[in-house]
Amino acid sequence: MDLNQLYTELILEHSQNSENKGHLDHANCTERGRNPSCGDDITLELVCRGDIIEDASFTGSGCAISQASTSIMIDLIKGKSKEEAGELVNTFLSMIKKELNDYDKLEMLEDAVAFQNIGNMPARVKCATLAWHTLREAITKNQ
Repeated sequence: MDLNQLYTELILEHSQNSENKGHLDHANCTERGRNPSCGDDITLELVCRGDIIEDASFTGSGCAISQASTSIMIDLIKGKSKEEAGELVNTFLSMIKKELNDYDKLEMLEDAVAFQNIGNMPARVKCATLAWHTLREAITKNQ
């Protein structure tokens, strides 16, 4: 199995994963993100205690890429500080823009490296980055 096929399977698996999808009754930070060009629409819910993101979830709908990217991002940010989450956002967006391809630096993204080549499909970039921009906005508003 080649790497692209593995990444495709990973994206499909996460797009169908409902573990990170659902409403958090105790969320104290909520941010909505929309991509009107394709209809992706998510609401990111975070439980923050001080500087730590203790829990996260999302509701909404969208294509497999947006749903998978959101699920993978949530796996990465749980238990992280807002600063660490912001660093993950910056690294992910730099990877998508092809500004960063150093695998040692990309390691922090874990499964999110599956989106490394999404920049080759400009119409899908907004789908993959929606959750990450939404997280950045949520962190900025909840400082």
